[in-house]
Amino acid sequence: MEFRPALFWDTDPETIDTEKHAQYIIERVLDFGHDDEVRWVWHTYSKSQLKTVITHSRSLRPKTKALWKLLLQD
Repeated sequence: MEFRPALFWDTDPETIDTEKHAQYIIERVLDFGHDDEVRWVWHTYSKSQLKTVITHSRSLRPKTKALWKLLLQD
């Protein structure tokens, strides 16, 4: 996926590696992403990986965390 520069304003989107920078990508997209970007994250990363990032993230907004914890319940 080609990332919007506005989503990753503090880095060059061309240098982002989807595996190496998975936590960074997930956090940004869940907090600030458009619908198509969120769908991409949902299909690209496993549910367990999403849960891990959401549980341990220090940068996700509280409302974002709460929403995604509800969405990812088993």
